Amino acid sequence: MPVAFLTDEQAAPYGKFNEEPTRPELERFFFLDDEDRKLSAKRRGDHSRLGFALQMCAVRYIGRFLPGDPLDVPWGVIEHLAAQLGIADVSCVKRYTERKPTAYEHAWEIRDAYEYHEYEDGEWSRRCGNSSPSVFGRRGRRRRCPSRCRTTGGRS
Repeated sequence: MPVAFLTDEQAAPYGKFNEEPTRPELERFFFLDDEDRKLSAKRRGDHSRLGFALQMCAVRYIGRFLPGDPLDVPWGVIEHLAAQLGIADVSCVKRYTERKPTAYEHAWEIRDAYEYHEYEDGEWSRRCGNSSPSVFGRRGRRRRCPSRCRTTGGRS
């Protein structure tokens, strides 16, 4: 990703949770609608349903799937999602990372379900003028293009 124009301080927080989302951000980016709930419900176990929802909402908020550790998020985000899914034992989410491929498989499924495209995809990156490894969707649902992508506002 070309980031030569960014300072180290500007590039470091990209694609991460750097602070606890505000209440309006939780309500906007971490709200599970009927379709989100249907996709999450296909998972076996509360830990998998919660982890799937976390991946689905994180990509909306930070513009990419969680690199490395999919649980590297503020605990308030996990609690907010667990409440919507009716999961009483929020700590069960710690089991989500026991099987490494699960988070990747969930990310692929989320990409397919919401028609996300990598900015590195030639056609899509030209539309947005950005070659970062983030994603955005075509369905017109609440999806966010990272703030550096101003040309399309995250919509195709």
